[in-house]
Amino acid sequence: MNPTLRTARIVLPVVMGVLCLVLWEAVVRGLRISPHILPGPADIGRALVEDWPLLSAALWVTLKITASAFVSAVLVGGAIAILFSLSKWIELTFFPYAVIMQVTPVVAIAPLLIIWVDNVQVALLICAWLVAFFPILSNTIVGLNSADHNLRDLFRLYGATPGQTLRRLRIPSAMPYFLAGVRISGGLSLIGAVVAEFVAGAGGQGSGLAYRILEAGYQLKTPRMFAALLMISCAGVVIFLATSWVSQRILRRWHESAMERES
Repeated sequence: MNPTLRTARIVLPVVMGVLCLVLWEAVVRGLRISPHILPGPADIGRALVEDWPLLSAALWVTLKITASAFVSAVLVGGAIAILFSLSKWIELTFFPYAVIMQVTPVVAIAPLLIIWVDNVQVALLICAWLVAFFPILSNTIVGLNSADHNLRDLFRLYGATPGQTLRRLRIPSAMPYFLAGVRISGGLSLIGAVVAEFVAGAGGQGSGLAYRILEAGYQLKTPRMFAALLMISCAGVVIFLATSWVSQRILRRWHESAMERES
């Protein structure tokens, strides 16, 4: 990538973000808006520093659920996609149920899971997994079925077994699709964990950021609410950047979507 474009990709969003923060602070101060209604960036930063022990502990709880759901989604979603690719009959039988699980709102499922599962953390993990696994499944299935049919015929002509065709042709062909699903699933894991925490409303020492947002809302500590939201947003950005970096590293040497070219 051109060095100027690489620099602009970082500098321009940062400059725009700083300008928005300055404008936000100026509007709040100029109109004398109460921090209970709309805190300025300075109030949010102060709350972030003062409540850091409480919020950081809650963030760690949310991130543990997010990471567990994400890893489970990648492993289970990828494995089910491979299973579906090996048998069209299995795919036709079970894929509609995967779609049903995806389109059913997690806020409708979470209360039932919390009733059925004794451990709240496990219930939250299941809720987050339900949100995160479908992009892995659907993208990987598309990728496995998108392998060049001429190459598949060539493999068949040379007597390759279905397992050899899967390992040496279909899985490499599906890798860009799979990694695209991974990038989507990373953010959805965080969203699923937060939504599940909102529904569960589980308090105490082991509560996540969603409960801290609810708690701050009840206590009219709006700056703390914004600080918690900022932490969730930053966590989501970090997850997206990490998964994008991994995808770039895996694909950059052989796939057109990630190869860098001189402009």
